[in-house]
Amino acid sequence: MTTLSFEDGTIRVDDPPDGLSLPFLESDPRSGTTRAPAFRYAALTDVLDGRDDAYDDRVGTWGSLSLSTAYELRDYQREALEAWQANHHRGVIELPTGAGKTVVAIGAMVARGVPTLVVVPTVDLLTQWRRELAAEFDVEIGQFGGGVQEQGPITVSTYDSAYLRADDVGGDFGFVVFDEVHHLGGEGYRDIARLLAAPARMGLTATFERPDGAHEVVAELVGPRVFALDVDDLSGDHLADYDIKRIEVGLSAAEREAYDEAQETFVDYLRTSNLDMRSGADYQKLVMRSGNDPRAREALLAKQRARRVMMNADAKVDRLAEILDRHRDDRVIVFTAHTDLVYRLSERFLLPAITNETGAAERRELLDRFRTGTYSRVVTANVLDEGVDVPDANVAVVLSGSGSEREFTQRLGRILRPKADGRRALLYEVVTEETAEENVAARRRG
Repeated sequence: MTTLSFEDGTIRVDDPPDGLSLPFLESDPRSGTTRAPAFRYAALTDVLDGRDDAYDDRVGTWGSLSLSTAYELRDYQREALEAWQANHHRGVIELPTGAGKTVVAIGAMVARGVPTLVVVPTVDLLTQWRRELAAEFDVEIGQFGGGVQEQGPITVSTYDSAYLRADDVGGDFGFVVFDEVHHLGGEGYRDIARLLAAPARMGLTATFERPDGAHEVVAELVGPRVFALDVDDLSGDHLADYDIKRIEVGLSAAEREAYDEAQETFVDYLRTSNLDMRSGADYQKLVMRSGNDPRAREALLAKQRARRVMMNADAKVDRLAEILDRHRDDRVIVFTAHTDLVYRLSERFLLPAITNETGAAERRELLDRFRTGTYSRVVTANVLDEGVDVPDANVAVVLSGSGSEREFTQRLGRILRPKADGRRALLYEVVTEETAEENVAARRRG
């Protein structure tokens, strides 16, 4: 009889039925068997069931979990869950930060009732998920990552740990949740989904589409986007109402001279290079050329100098002083693009600073003090863009950032959780006028 088993990230097919030919099935002369990538398990069983072939399935033997939840799903959360169920328990759910994507996943875990793997991008998120699941379910919650390798009926893992463990434990889970699923589009992380047999797959994100088009790979591995709402769909009812205020500042005379000189060097090179910086591919070409072309290297360095001048302008710091004074009674997050500006602001305004250089323990302590109100302000370079629960923040200041719409949406999402007193959230976007930052800001606003 045909037998299916999980082995090293593949589905091993012993004694395949006559005439079974599928594009993802390959013969394995070493073992005398046929194999399929693990993520094709559901497709394989669908074909076998459709042919009425008898087979011994040793993959889908996860057993059941008796799970219940105290959460009452909001209407849109239930619609998201039902859309995912209608698509054969596969697909991506796109909801803004603060809209309760975790609650939708918990509802799906209860509905499926099978061992589940939750994959998250950061240790902070791992801690948050594990704490939430332990409070909700009366089962052991395992952990892969943060120095711990303990598997449970429900296990939370970082993407990095899942990448290392997937070919070993990929047959142990019937359901996998990918939080911040856009990370799965990364070249290495894709293998996590390929090596897991779990037929039920859910992706969670606030911004599904990637500029590089890798969301199409995610759709193949997890399922297509099955439900989506944006901030404006939920503000007022389920998220805080919000305002975005754009503030333009000028460069000092010295900054303007430095910016114009660097920008002119960069633009002069572009005129003769046949490159268009609106194309990400052309920017990569410039980077590659800079390795052996002195003029290209000079142009790239000039572009970086110009960017640093416009994003770290002194007038931005002065304007931030006014904003902090105006919002002395609010919970404020300040976002920048550069770590050195974080430390400069931290020293001038005595703000707790969180960067990629901040250790995990120190970061958790700073965020705990921010949540409890011991600190009312924090400044960061990119670290808080996603995966951090800061429910009481109501003011964000974007001093600088990329042209990524995802980054902007995530930063806005940090302040959109509903406020007990009904206050509106407010995001300040500080932009240096008459520089390329005006175009950067326009791109990230969509």
